Amino acid sequence: MNIDFTKGNGLVPVIVQDEATLQVLMLGYMNEAALKATRQTGKVTFYSRSRMALWTKGETSGNYLQVKDIRVDCDQDTLLITAIPLGPVCHTGSTSCFGEDSAKGFVYQLEKIIANRIADANEQSYTSRLFQKGMNAIAQKVGEEAVELIIESKDQDDERFRNEATDLLYHFLVLLRAKDIDLSQVEEVLKKRNRGSSSG
Repeated sequence: MNIDFTKGNGLVPVIVQDEATLQVLMLGYMNEAALKATRQTGKVTFYSRSRMALWTKGETSGNYLQVKDIRVDCDQDTLLITAIPLGPVCHTGSTSCFGEDSAKGFVYQLEKIIANRIADANEQSYTSRLFQKGMNAIAQKVGEEAVELIIESKDQDDERFRNEATDLLYHFLVLLRAKDIDLSQVEEVLKKRNRGSSSG
């Protein structure tokens, strides 16, 4: 990875995205030392232009940004980091320095929540209880929710339709976890199909 630090007098802008939702979390700057520290620790470390020193995001609050991937843009003068935020990113308490998080991309966060609840095996969790019943029970629940969605589609109650669609999507995610398949893998199939069909 070649990075041109000369254009910005030794600094490059760094965009940080949530690894799961791809929401833009913040913008900071790095010099070569900050990038080296980021790679070594796995925690996003910036160069503070006001303090003229390195600072690791979360070193005071504990809301670190755990690095998942680092990419450089086509001009080699800007970095994009995908990270797992361990709490609110903005000093205001917001998820993002650009405002609160939106519902877009939440399905990936939900996928992780489902995986965690299954791993915890807590009897108080509906997700955990359903998972422990096995594949037949999970598949049956997906079928039931699909039928309920079809029934609601014939009526004019949009609120109930949205709720049934939500139930189906949730149980579909549980089924994917039971099959040990990530939603991103399903997206990849959709992407490949789109590449192969100009007519859609």
